Amino acid sequence: MKKIRIVVVDDSAYSRRSITRMLEGIDSVEVVGYAGNGEEGIQKVITLKPDLVTLDLEMPKMDGFTLLRILTTRFSLPVIVISALSGADKVFKALELGALDFVAKPSGTASIDLLSIKADLQKKVLQVFALKPGISSRFNSDPSVLASRGGGAVLTKSWNETHYTFDLVAIGTSTGGPPALQHIFSTFEHKYPFAIVVSQHMPAGFTKAFAERLNRMSPFDIKEAEDGDPVLPGTVLIAPGGRNMTFEVCGGEVVVRINAPAESDRYIPSVDVMLHSCATIYRKRVAAVILTGMGNDGSMGVRHIKEQGGFVIAESEESAIVYGMPREAVATGVVDRCVPLNRVAAEIILQGGFS
Repeated sequence: MKKIRIVVVDDSAYSRRSITRMLEGIDSVEVVGYAGNGEEGIQKVITLKPDLVTLDLEMPKMDGFTLLRILTTRFSLPVIVISALSGADKVFKALELGALDFVAKPSGTASIDLLSIKADLQKKVLQVFALKPGISSRFNSDPSVLASRGGGAVLTKSWNETHYTFDLVAIGTSTGGPPALQHIFSTFEHKYPFAIVVSQHMPAGFTKAFAERLNRMSPFDIKEAEDGDPVLPGTVLIAPGGRNMTFEVCGGEVVVRINAPAESDRYIPSVDVMLHSCATIYRKRVAAVILTGMGNDGSMGVRHIKEQGGFVIAESEESAIVYGMPREAVATGVVDRCVPLNRVAAEIILQGGFS
């Protein structure tokens, strides 16, 4: 079987050796080369023609962002960023520029702690190549191009013309989610009389910076959710990385509860856990939205939403970076509308009767 050919780009010799050992622990992977800076990285990509590049953002001569733009636009290569928590805002910039995903490494790369990323790194590399052929051709360094792909709304099943009135929109996403969420929240022209809650698969420590970044480009008030936060119209609450977000009625209002994940939770923050809780409280006054991502998180949750009379939207294949989570949602048979990313915000407004 043909092996996955990877080039490792990192200015730390220790990190290069450690990442190489982690990757070569996968039978189907071969690290064909490595580079200590961006200029050398380009040369290695041209010469070795890898299938994937792992990339550190802090490098001499040519920084990681410049190299990333070249890799995604000129070579259409999937890139996984490996970055420290201290560079959270830079990670989100990299995702906007076309990086497929990121792995959070401990601060201080010349440390035995770097080995703690092994499982996450191996999982994400294998997930990339579990996708259908040609996934790299879907990458683009300009999120507006991604958002514009696809035509109008597509019906996934017969439905009536009844408008639903939402008090809450619950969004679940994973790989490709940060730029997709950025597009949706920047599309809203003003605050609307509904709240939004989001579970984006992400490790602990990154969601606060992510929420702050989104808040700068949206009329909604966006923050990382804290235990006890009220769920209010015009606000967006992002589940903290590494934790699950649920809801309860307290003193006549709905508040957030932040919980440690169960051992059985495969994806964290769990979209299924969030949607089940939303359905229990909001019933028919909630819309669930499943965006790009690997895996099947959310497929059980949308069933709960529909059982309680809620509305379900899924991102369509033509715009999804990874058509995994939306595909699994559609396969349940309960999705009401399947639309490209550039139609998601409009669909929420239309179906909620807010237009």
